[in-house]
Amino acid sequence: MPRLLPHSPASQFVIGIDLGGTNIVVSAMSLDGSRLYGEASEPTLAREGADAVVARMARMVETCIESAQRDGGVARDQILGVGLGAPGTVDRERGLVLVAPNLQWRDFPLVSRMTALTGLPVRIDNDANCATYGVWWLGAGRGGRNMIGLTIGTGVGGGIIIDRRLYHGSTDAAGEIGHITVDRNGRQCGCGNYGCLEAYASGSAIAGRAREALARGEPSMLPGMVDGDLTRITAALVYKAASQGDAIAVELVRDTAKFLGTGIANLLNIFNPDVVVLAGGVTSAGEALFGPLRTEVRRRAFKSVSDACRIVPGTLPGTAGVVGAVASFIAQTTGQPPA
Repeated sequence: MPRLLPHSPASQFVIGIDLGGTNIVVSAMSLDGSRLYGEASEPTLAREGADAVVARMARMVETCIESAQRDGGVARDQILGVGLGAPGTVDRERGLVLVAPNLQWRDFPLVSRMTALTGLPVRIDNDANCATYGVWWLGAGRGGRNMIGLTIGTGVGGGIIIDRRLYHGSTDAAGEIGHITVDRNGRQCGCGNYGCLEAYASGSAIAGRAREALARGEPSMLPGMVDGDLTRITAALVYKAASQGDAIAVELVRDTAKFLGTGIANLLNIFNPDVVVLAGGVTSAGEALFGPLRTEVRRRAFKSVSDACRIVPGTLPGTAGVVGAVASFIAQTTGQPPA
């Protein structure tokens, strides 16, 4: 069982891990969020197998503890445990990663493996939930009571906070915001359904829609930005081209804003949050995206609901998942959200 959390939150620490399909990020953070030591990132290298990934994470935890000892004078007994954000569907109670397609894991006992290697209590949660919790605790959602978080990258993830607590649903699967249907006869999503928000607003979907437009012969600066290799087009390049007035890119960003606005308006009408935070590469689009997105939300959501809600970009790039993993450990250990 985890040790009881002490009365001096600035002097006690949790190791936060953000396990992604591409990279693993680790840091030691104090319980009040004021101190951070040993931040490091390494490639996940999932192709090497689950045992190798777990061993790498355990080694990173040890290196992180050593860094906290060296740089912050943190004693080993001040480390309470490990909070771990994992991709895919998780079972927090049993400590399992049920399905993680990017890692090719199924029913993997991640918590027991990490506990055995680190000798520390470990708590697990979904990575998008952790990113949302991190943004709520120390980022752009700070101070909100009810929040919706969207993480927009290769896919579209999300998390829901109600009364300062992560909402997990009946089977730990709540918050799959990327699979809200925004067009019932629309594009096929990677999940197999049609018309999901992810099929339009994810980074990969935006890049794919750009390639489709270029295949129709529409003029654009985008081919020149990738030396004619359209496979190199990314959402970030689309945002950059839009900022320079490229017609195709401007239209793509505007359409993306409308799809996101439709999905967010649905969420506002259901959950009535104080704040919606969008994190990930989408934030680089700036007001070219957020302006029409907010307009679409106001057009579709109840006025009293949209007036009460801020829609803002995330402010913890690269660390939200780690911060949220620490927050999730605190909440699961104490039964209370982090202060």
